Formats: sequence, structure tokens, C-alpha cells
Amino acid sequence: MKTALLYLTLSATFTGLLWLPCVVDRLRVRGVAGTLGYPERPPPPSAWAARLQRAHANAVENLAVFATLVLVAEAAGVADAAVGTAAVVYFWSRVVHALAYAFAVPGLRTLAFGIGFAAQAAVAWRLLAPA
Repeated sequence: MKTALLYLTLSATFTGLLWLPCVVDRLRVRGVAGTLGYPERPPPPSAWAARLQRAHANAVENLAVFATLVLVAEAAGVADAAVGTAAVVYFWSRVVHALAYAFAVPGLRTLAFGIGFAAQAAVAWRLLAPA
């Protein structure tokens, strides 16, 4: 599997698994009945879990853009080493972003987000720049 597709797969898998710690927290805070039911006034999640939920939503939003760019690059035959490197950078930036968000490290969170955006921009540039 090409690097770009491997790291796109890893990014999608990571994004898909980000909700698991939030469910564990929900079970801890609400108990099984409160988690499985629809309580009228559920207790709020732990602060870290609320932040991780926001990180997950952000990861989903950005994955839609990144996946589209990588798949178009693959289909267009321009997924070279630069696109592969961008995919590696994107994956690790999203891991750092989620951890920094969950553990409330604002400067690192913003830096990681910016690096992930730059990885998206690099793939877009590869697609749109004249050959």
C-alpha cells in the first residue's frame, strides 16, 4: 500500500476510535443505565472527555477534506513522495492535536492543527500547481 493511502487509513481509523475514551468516561459518570438510556438531565462529562469530543468533531471535519485530497491525488496519479510525507505529517499532527486538546495544552493544540492544515494544503498544492 502506498504511503499516502496507508496514512489516510491510519488517520481514518484513529478518528473512528477517538470516541471510545468518551464512552468510557460516560459510563464512569452516568453508569450503565444512564449511558444506555436517555436521562432528562444527564451529568456533564469530565472536562477532558468534553474536550476530546470536540477534538473528535474537529478530526471528522478535517478528515473529510484530507481524505478527498489524498484520494483525488491517487486517482490523478500525482500521489508522489511529497503527498506521502504530507499524509504522515497529517496523521501525527492529528494524534498530537487530540492529545493536546484532551489534556488542555492550548499552544500545542493550535500548532498541531496548523501543521495538519499545512499538510492538507501541501496535497492541494500538488494537485493544483502547474506541473
